Amino acid sequence: MKIEVLKNVMEVNDTLADDIRKSTKKSKTLVLNMMSSPGSGKTMILEKILPKLLLNGVKTGIVEGDISTTNDAERIIGNEIHVVQINTEKFGGDCHLGSEVIKPALEQLHYDKMNLVIIENVGNLVCPAEFDTGADKNMVVISVTEGEDKPQKYPLMFRECSLAIINKIDLLPHLEFDIEKLETNIRQINPGMEIIRLSARTNENIEKLLSWVMNNLKK
Repeated sequence: MKIEVLKNVMEVNDTLADDIRKSTKKSKTLVLNMMSSPGSGKTMILEKILPKLLLNGVKTGIVEGDISTTNDAERIIGNEIHVVQINTEKFGGDCHLGSEVIKPALEQLHYDKMNLVIIENVGNLVCPAEFDTGADKNMVVISVTEGEDKPQKYPLMFRECSLAIINKIDLLPHLEFDIEKLETNIRQINPGMEIIRLSARTNENIEKLLSWVMNNLKK
């Protein structure tokens, strides 16, 4: 019985996700889903890249997902960006965002007037990878403080993503961390994965991430 209920939930989610992609294809709105464990630096990455997107004339909206608080959304709003907050505490404290909450959030953002919408998903390396949000591409952020074995521990996350952002590389001189091993582990799970080494704190390679986003915008 539980298996059947889960199957029905996933089917409804996937149908809504497909509807989102059809709508955003029509409006030429790129939707990116950013996922990670808590504390990887997703919000700081957004803080650094959003002003550059504005300077490039990219109309951008953000869907902020969290179990509770509006802390991250308040940081993003300071960049003159339209933000919709989703607190999953209202829905039982879900550790992910599904298409049923993304669809109304996109409508509230007036996505059809946006070139880009970025979903900052709930901090978790498991559940968010299981639920299709309707995004065109998924991104995973992993920081160098988390360990090289995360792709093996959470393979679905790395299979579902097109881009891996390795953040906090400015800390490498102070850690016993093998970044080459991490990249090898990522490639074993997803050979076609694009990887950007980045430091949101120092802005190192933020321009590379900006170029990746710009190159994926819909024409």
